[in-house]
Amino acid sequence: MLIIWFFLVSCVRTSTSTDRLGTGQSMRDGETVVSVDGSFELGFFSPKTCTSRYLGVWYRDASRNPTVVWVANRERPLQSTSGVLKFSDKGILQLLNDANTSVVWSSNISSSLQASNNLTAQLLDSGNLVVKYQHAMLHRYDYFTGTN
Repeated sequence: MLIIWFFLVSCVRTSTSTDRLGTGQSMRDGETVVSVDGSFELGFFSPKTCTSRYLGVWYRDASRNPTVVWVANRERPLQSTSGVLKFSDKGILQLLNDANTSVVWSSNISSSLQASNNLTAQLLDSGNLVVKYQHAMLHRYDYFTGTN
């Protein structure tokens, strides 16, 4: 029974098993969003040599050595595992700090559609993170970092 409990806990922490985050939902450290084909993952991570936390997209390969391709808060790392990614009341995708009181990174979209309840942030099979209103793409984040 203890083995089953550990299995369930590890499954809950590794993936939200969806490729998107909608209005009213949030993603916390330990949860991830995975592209439909499983190639890319969005979540929180720490580089091997530091304890700071970053929100990013990485390529998932068979070797289990993720290659980070995009980082949201490169200039403003989190200092604990209590960061949250969610849409604000105005419909802006935001990464909030450890106390969930200040914005560390945001999508910064200017649109009359911002306050809609129909917004989603979707991780595509290409690795792009896009913010969509129903079926219209508002903005995409595809500024990949060096992968060597």
